[in-house]
Amino acid sequence: MATPKTPVTPAAPTENHEMVHEHEMQEHEMMQEHEMVEHEIVLGNEMVPGNGMVQDYEMIPGNEMVLAEPQPNYVETPETQPGKHRKKKSIVWEHFTIENVAVGTRRAQCKKCKQSFAYSTGSKVAGTSHLKRHIAKGSCPVVLRNQQNDQLTPYSAPPKMTGYGGNNGAPKRRYRTASTPYVAFDPDHCRQEISKMIIMHDYPLHMVEHPGFLTFVQNLQPRFDMVSFNTVQGDCVATYLREKQAIQKVIEGVPGWICLTLDMWSSHHTVGYVFITGQYVDSEWKIHRKILNVIMEPYPDSETAFSHAVAACLSDWSMEGKLFSVTINQPLGDAAIDNLRALLSVKNPLVLNGQLLVGNCLARTLGSIAQDAFKVVQGTVKKVRDIVKYVKTSESHEEKFIELKQQLQVPSTKMLTLDDQTQWNTTYEMLLAATELKEVFSCLDALDPDFKDAPSLEDWKQVETLCTYLKIFFDTANLLTAPTIPTTNTFFHEAWKIQLELARAAASEDPFTSRLTKMMQEMFDNYWKSCCLMLAIAVVMDPRFKMKLVEFSFSKIYGEEAAAYVKTVEEGIHELFNEYVALPLPLTPTYVEEVNGSGMRQEDGQGLDASCNGLGLTDFDVYIMETSSQQSRSELDQYLEESLLPRVHEFDVVGWWKLNRIKYPTLSKMARDILSVPVSTVTADSIFSTVSKEMDHYRCSLRPETVEALICAKDWLQNASLDTSPIPIKMEVPI
Repeated sequence: MATPKTPVTPAAPTENHEMVHEHEMQEHEMMQEHEMVEHEIVLGNEMVPGNGMVQDYEMIPGNEMVLAEPQPNYVETPETQPGKHRKKKSIVWEHFTIENVAVGTRRAQCKKCKQSFAYSTGSKVAGTSHLKRHIAKGSCPVVLRNQQNDQLTPYSAPPKMTGYGGNNGAPKRRYRTASTPYVAFDPDHCRQEISKMIIMHDYPLHMVEHPGFLTFVQNLQPRFDMVSFNTVQGDCVATYLREKQAIQKVIEGVPGWICLTLDMWSSHHTVGYVFITGQYVDSEWKIHRKILNVIMEPYPDSETAFSHAVAACLSDWSMEGKLFSVTINQPLGDAAIDNLRALLSVKNPLVLNGQLLVGNCLARTLGSIAQDAFKVVQGTVKKVRDIVKYVKTSESHEEKFIELKQQLQVPSTKMLTLDDQTQWNTTYEMLLAATELKEVFSCLDALDPDFKDAPSLEDWKQVETLCTYLKIFFDTANLLTAPTIPTTNTFFHEAWKIQLELARAAASEDPFTSRLTKMMQEMFDNYWKSCCLMLAIAVVMDPRFKMKLVEFSFSKIYGEEAAAYVKTVEEGIHELFNEYVALPLPLTPTYVEEVNGSGMRQEDGQGLDASCNGLGLTDFDVYIMETSSQQSRSELDQYLEESLLPRVHEFDVVGWWKLNRIKYPTLSKMARDILSVPVSTVTADSIFSTVSKEMDHYRCSLRPETVEALICAKDWLQNASLDTSPIPIKMEVPI
């Protein structure tokens, strides 16, 4: 028997329409919410682009709490619409409930302040953006009051939030910035960073007491108690001492000897400050350069000022017996040089009795020669400077000059620039550019009636001659500005070329050329005599040249007397090598323990005889040196007899000795020390300076110990991560 079917009453069209519309409305709302969640974060109480997921409230700078993006597993909120299966998934429903206020009209009410907002009227849905703004931008008075009562500092941990959106144990969907880790506030670390900031940027120590800086720090971190002048001075000295301990360990481990440079600074108090810089090669065969001391000398003009500073440095760093050479920044009298040589001989009796003392800084020598050369043609240089100033200080004048240059089709690409008279290279470059544009200057008065007093043809000829001979000094000085430390052999090429060029020019029949270059030759000859031996030995350590370049260059410079000078170099290099052979063999750690009386490790109850301990092994070392001395001395002869390496322009000479240290164990040590001798006492930014360095008024008001701490620590911190290994330098060698 057929079961009668229960008639199905179809839903009213309006109700079905509302169901479909509500379903579509919810899907549209979900897509809209999902889009906003992916592209917005709360930052500074504003909605800004971003993304990221966090599990809990996180901190960002500015005392702001950020809400993270929703997790993939959405948490359903209890607020649902009657008769609907899909639940609200927007984050705002953690803070709002929906109320039906009339037929087809619903409003959203804030759970905190009970304020009501429009949500939907009929088929129109207001969305949730205005609801989010109510919570996120602090419009809700309850949320705003809670935030004011519980201010969060940038480095404090955020408390557990229970009222903001409820805490039902379920994970919350919140926004955050991409990568802002929580950092605990550490006042000691802040003090260290302030001291480093002052050191690195030469800020005055008193800045910590300046009202503006105090206000800035107070607003940045109210919990930080600002330090006083005395405190920050102590912190800077503590930073210096920490860095000094690390440098001390490095210097103790230097396998070879150490070279020093001395740079005397003046002051308005008439006291001097000697900057002592150490240069050495480490165990990895990399050249390093560090400021070791800044020593105040009450009487900088005395004959003992430099020797006293060197003695203080050797004592401070325990470098007695490790000093190889000294380079100074100014010419010294015979008595001062004798004092330094005596100090070298006492501390290092093996190094040619102090003959490797470099008398002058190369950069200072070149600068002094350039300055005196400008004085020879002072009037002509002023004329050129005035016409350049005429063109460069007026836009209309410069436009006329460029127009005339184009009409005359002058091929020069150099730009006119006014010189800085404290940097001699800028004067040289100004004169060089002007000579290439002299044709334009000569015709400029026809286009510009106001242009007058152009240099004459004789003036231009003098400027061209001056630039010709300044170029060799300019090119040499440029080598000193390299970012890496150049090796000593590089400057033998430069020095002998300068000496040869000036000797030839001094014999010129042209009166001006002869007068100009004779002055240059006399000044450079003093430098050549003081450093010739050192530079010659250094170039012998270059396997591309050895003694051959010394013989060739000396024959060009000295003519028939060259043999005597070559013999001096040969004798000097052999004597120095013999001194390296005579040096005691380095003690291994095991041997050090034996000498200290700790004894040898015994195995199977058997030890060594007393004859193998202490004095016995020392005698054995002496025997090894005596029986192998002839073989060791032959390293130099073997090296000199071998054929020269191909003369490539890019060559790492220190790297070559590192690779050949097994073949030449003693000679490689000598080469390592010789090639690291500095030829300049100044930093790269002062190579062309024409003014002597002067300590500023503020530093002169500080204690000498504080001045030393600030200057040395800055140098160490700046160069901590720099690689100073030598790079191949391109050289033009006229052979």
